Amino acid sequence: MHHIEQNNEPPLDKGVLPWLGHALEFSKDAAKFLGRMKDRHGDIFTVRVAGIYLTVLLDPNSFDAVMNDTVFLDFTRIRNKLLQRVFGLQLPCIKPQAERKWMEQHFQGVSLSKLSSSMSAHLHSLLLRNQKEFNPSEWRQDGLFSLCYSLLFRAGYLTMFERRDDASAVYEEFRKFDDLLAKLARGSLKRGESKTADSCRGRLWELLSPKRLSGGSGSNSWQQSYRGFLQDEGVDGEMQKRALLLQLWTTQCNAGPAAFWLLGFLLTHPEAMEAVKSEIRGLRDTNQQHPAAITLLEAHSTPVLDSALSETLRLTAAVMINREVVQDKTLLMAGGRRYHLRKGDRVCLFPFLSPQMDPQIHQEPQIFKYDRFLNPDSTVKDEFYKDGKKLKYSTMPWGAGSSICVGKQFAVTAIKQFVFLLLTNLDLEMCDPEAKLPPVNPSRYGFGMLQPDGDLQVSFRLKRTPRAM
Repeated sequence: MHHIEQNNEPPLDKGVLPWLGHALEFSKDAAKFLGRMKDRHGDIFTVRVAGIYLTVLLDPNSFDAVMNDTVFLDFTRIRNKLLQRVFGLQLPCIKPQAERKWMEQHFQGVSLSKLSSSMSAHLHSLLLRNQKEFNPSEWRQDGLFSLCYSLLFRAGYLTMFERRDDASAVYEEFRKFDDLLAKLARGSLKRGESKTADSCRGRLWELLSPKRLSGGSGSNSWQQSYRGFLQDEGVDGEMQKRALLLQLWTTQCNAGPAAFWLLGFLLTHPEAMEAVKSEIRGLRDTNQQHPAAITLLEAHSTPVLDSALSETLRLTAAVMINREVVQDKTLLMAGGRRYHLRKGDRVCLFPFLSPQMDPQIHQEPQIFKYDRFLNPDSTVKDEFYKDGKKLKYSTMPWGAGSSICVGKQFAVTAIKQFVFLLLTNLDLEMCDPEAKLPPVNPSRYGFGMLQPDGDLQVSFRLKRTPRAM
């Protein structure tokens, strides 16, 4: 497509390679590349990436103009392409609104409480069973990422898929699949990786197939309700099986990595760890009968833990919100500027760069400050400003507007339960007290929670007197 910057269009940066443009840099480290473009062009610009012209918008006060437009902008085709490429999935008969409505019903109110208390019970039993197989007073070692991901994934799988005997097998396959996900989505797999991805997918479809998943508590399970929904929408058996893998990924790919970063930041920032522990001690001291974690966390506010989690997500959640321009559009920016967007181009919001890592909004944005989202009186701080203007979005780990993550509340509760259980039941420390957190894997920008490149080695054991902190 011939694309020459015209009047009123965002600055165009095609890159030097014909057609490919900036594709290699973009997929290698999108945050670094888009940060450089922002320095060069400001908060809106268009880049060429593998034949696609992508207008990137980095002004959080103008995000609503993109997110609320369902006439000129559309994400159905982009989503369908991704589903086909990553999950081998075609769901042409399902309207995204219908699916979203179904999801909302199952992640709110009574359904949400049931899921959360089931998740809490599974986490508790996995954590303690995990330890009981060993001499309880013995220190054990593991990578913190693999510890968090495997426990949260298996608990989530048992909660939603209710099959008892193969959670570990599913986890092993899932991790191999998840490692290749960004490359699958970009279509940049090498031949050997392609074979691995295909065999993992096939194995997971098999493990998740209805004939294997019929265990658990009859027709009450989340997974059986979801299959019922797909059936009612006219989706065939093969695609139902594939859709379950999509849901497994959507529901389980973020909590484990988020818990890793949160605990990793706490372990490497002792005063933050002490502040969180002291809040948890306070919760328990006012509740001598020691109710379950879920009850304590539901009944009491935990502003310090909430702020530490918000700060963790600010630093490590990196969603991209993409739309296709289906008719020429004039984009009105918050400051009054107008830009022409062309039919056939795409628009991308990348909240990781702004608001999340924007030094005008968050001073020293690359530093973890556990109390960044706390007011002096220990209430939640939600007022942030840029250029003197109050921001609607100061951090956007879950997306926003009509495309906000439906399972947000479930995920937040699971992460908090996990951290609560871990800190109250285990002694946990870094193997090397001087260790630093591993860097992020830069190829995963745009796919939700970032993952580390490497791991943080920790040692842990059951507390001699549970709850002594």
